[in-house]
Amino acid sequence: MVAAGDAGKIGVAEKLGIEPDMVVQELGWDEDVDDEVRAAIEERCGSELLDEDAQDVMDVVLLWWREGDGDLADDLVDAIGPLADEGVVWVLTPKTGRPGYVEPSDIAEAAKTAGLSSTSAVSVSDDWSGTRLVGAKAKPKSKR
Repeated sequence: MVAAGDAGKIGVAEKLGIEPDMVVQELGWDEDVDDEVRAAIEERCGSELLDEDAQDVMDVVLLWWREGDGDLADDLVDAIGPLADEGVVWVLTPKTGRPGYVEPSDIAEAAKTAGLSSTSAVSVSDDWSGTRLVGAKAKPKSKR
């Protein structure tokens, strides 16, 4: 039986498309990240989140990003390097009114520069929202 709090945490991982046995890399970790979100993702995929030094092929890259963290486009280019063909990048940013808030237009512009496009946005916790980015290689293949 799943406790009520655990059901909510698992829900956030499912919102992010995390499935059992997925390889998930976490970039941009700092003390302000939401540990419940991280725990939910680890529980759902069945392993710890990998850091920037991991050499695996990633199914999902979580990029915690705040205004002032540097150049988002550059970090997105780095994030897609180890990404599987059908992999996705989730840019997790503070919500409106929170310190470090990032305008959605800034995310969209950086994504375009990195060769990615935004497909959806979700609320992941009280303080963080997520923007799902995919590359051309993750788009459905056209039928011939």
